[in-house]
Amino acid sequence: MNTTIPFIVPVQDDIQAVEALMRAQADDHHPDLRSALHLLLSAGGKRIRPALTVLIGKMLHADRESLLSLAAAIELLHTATLVHDDLIDNSLLRRGMPTLNSRWSPGATVLTGDFIFAKAANMAAQTNSIPVMKIFSHTLSVIVNGEISQLFSTRCKADRESYYFRIYSKTASLFETSAKAAALISPVDQSIVEQMGQFGYNIGMAFQIIDDILDFVSQEDALGKPVGGDLRQGIITLPAILFAETFPDHPAAQRLLNGECIQEEDRLENLIEEIRRSEAISLSYREAVRFIENGLCQLRNLPECEERFALEELAHYIVRREL
Repeated sequence: MNTTIPFIVPVQDDIQAVEALMRAQADDHHPDLRSALHLLLSAGGKRIRPALTVLIGKMLHADRESLLSLAAAIELLHTATLVHDDLIDNSLLRRGMPTLNSRWSPGATVLTGDFIFAKAANMAAQTNSIPVMKIFSHTLSVIVNGEISQLFSTRCKADRESYYFRIYSKTASLFETSAKAAALISPVDQSIVEQMGQFGYNIGMAFQIIDDILDFVSQEDALGKPVGGDLRQGIITLPAILFAETFPDHPAAQRLLNGECIQEEDRLENLIEEIRRSEAISLSYREAVRFIENGLCQLRNLPECEERFALEELAHYIVRREL
């Protein structure tokens, strides 16, 4: 956990407590499960989702014990999805470190992900909130449905509606839940709960768009995979969609608009480089900023406090970040 990021500073003690809760979930279980969980939690990450949860909960005066349990549940759920994602994508590195599936069999990797899902659900139950349990289980089903859709029906499709559905399912749904659930366990009315959900949704959409931009503009050693890795897998993200919309007569763009996969390595390399140099990158960034601005609107009627300022900083950080 990086405690030098400004939005983490007001809640760094809380995030350390969340870390301890997560690590304790494998105590009294098989030693390989313990080592796997510790490996996954030591792999880095800025703990943005639990920070979002804790900041909102503290701002809205949630019970601290319930809030820490909720934040741990959110991050464990996120961790479990990464375990399964890496196996599905056959990814051998994440953040420059070997993935679990690069060391273990597929069966052991799946079971570890399942174990972490179960522990995430148990931590969510520690909030003693039926609404939190409902939104938690719904979010997991949204994430899985999005993954299934990506595997079977949205590959090689340059379509904005499909893209926004996919990034909501994959990323923004958990940001939305992180924010909304924190409000659900706080002494506030339903209008504030919905506002916080909208804040989480918007910054989550921006987060994934920035990830998709970085997939094109970062260097391979920073990404830990080839530049344009999503496009190589037939996953069409916003920069490629905007490139195809801007240059509809481009031969590769026509194929993407027709839902055809581009598999020839030389054509992929050329297309990736053209997207990197095109206006599609700045247009994608502009779209991420639009989501951030929409999210910040949800905070404007709330009292000024340290946590609110940190949430604003978190939102701005999302569009400033690098890998």
